[in-house]
Amino acid sequence: MTATVMLGLYRALTGLAQPLIRQHLSNRAKRGKEDPDRLGERLGVPSLDRPAGALVWIHAVSVGESLSGLPLIEALHSRRPDLTLLVTCGTRTAAALLAQRLPKGAIHQYAPVDTPGAAEAFMAHWRPDLAIWLEGELWPNTIFAAKASGARLALLSARMTEASAKGWNRFSRSACALLGQFDLILAQDSDSQARLTALGAPDVGLANLKTLAQPLAYNASALETLHNQIGDRGVVLGASTHAGEDEIILAAWHGLAKPRPLLILAPRHPERGLGLEALVQTLALGETARRAMGQTITASTAVYIADTLGEMGLFYRLARVTIMGGSLLPGIGGHNPLEPARLGSVIISGNQVFNFSKVYADMVATGGLELVACEAELMKALNLIWHDQTRAKAMAAAALDYCAREAGDLDRLWASLVPILPTLSNKGDGA
Repeated sequence: MTATVMLGLYRALTGLAQPLIRQHLSNRAKRGKEDPDRLGERLGVPSLDRPAGALVWIHAVSVGESLSGLPLIEALHSRRPDLTLLVTCGTRTAAALLAQRLPKGAIHQYAPVDTPGAAEAFMAHWRPDLAIWLEGELWPNTIFAAKASGARLALLSARMTEASAKGWNRFSRSACALLGQFDLILAQDSDSQARLTALGAPDVGLANLKTLAQPLAYNASALETLHNQIGDRGVVLGASTHAGEDEIILAAWHGLAKPRPLLILAPRHPERGLGLEALVQTLALGETARRAMGQTITASTAVYIADTLGEMGLFYRLARVTIMGGSLLPGIGGHNPLEPARLGSVIISGNQVFNFSKVYADMVATGGLELVACEAELMKALNLIWHDQTRAKAMAAAALDYCAREAGDLDRLWASLVPILPTLSNKGDGA
């Protein structure tokens, strides 16, 4: 079957599914998964006017992509203040983060679902001069609608896992047609570069936005307050945990000899805070305090639940040891280990890290990170590292050195982007 037929079939099916998708979004809103006041944005109906002038649209799917995209967004804001920046995402957690971190004047909207109607309505209103996708999610209707609108297209820090490549290989002609719409593709690692090239992407370069990031921001007053509350107890952090991982981390932490350090659990999705409090109480592991409730850490607090957004810079700075969430169970793929590494925290991770396989492998090879395969290995590694300060300091130093060596070059990325940026004379025609 040709690419034209396959993509035409996809367009027809997603067009027929539009009423069902509307109901699906409403059901998600009832469960707190969508913003009920902004569901129109998901259907391509804007909630804001388009300013006059040239507009660059940057799409980041979720929190990880949003964080990695911030240096680029800030560079666009400072180096090309004539451009309007439209930033979209697909999750409420990412939207909350972007509300705190976007530069003044940038516009946030939720991304449209990939139906013909939603994609075309979005493009008709916003009329981007340049559309930038961060990391992945190749949605055919949206890509072709963007191209048809006259926008130039870029796929930056593109990630193509082995599993995704196998899936796209079943529709290799369609993949080639989709990738051919992009004016610029930069892969985040050599494996992704090879897979994208094999699928037919032309002239794939390399640029990993995650290596461009600066150390996560933090509130100095909040850090001092938490230091004073914790005292000299020491901190183990479970960072960006997902359901099912907290029990594993709690067991490993509870296996430490008394007096145990404070355990901070920072769930990837803060709405799990109440459930984590109930979990710790059910397991009878001691008193808890929840940051979202403004509760104070006291000498009797065993587990502090950091159920807020945008504060990981605080918790990484507090943690002597960080256990990376998203890595202890299959299917999630791990989270960015460079964030704690930049802040001197010693890192232990599960081995389910296909999202960052090269970074993890390199950090293990340099001695900056320890991978574990199960709860028993996590318990053993945590005990060894917690009680061997010489080893812990060496690991933290190796991780920090890796970050320094691998730091990306924003100027090099910028040079690749400049040829497809709107020209200064491209003022657009307004709303």
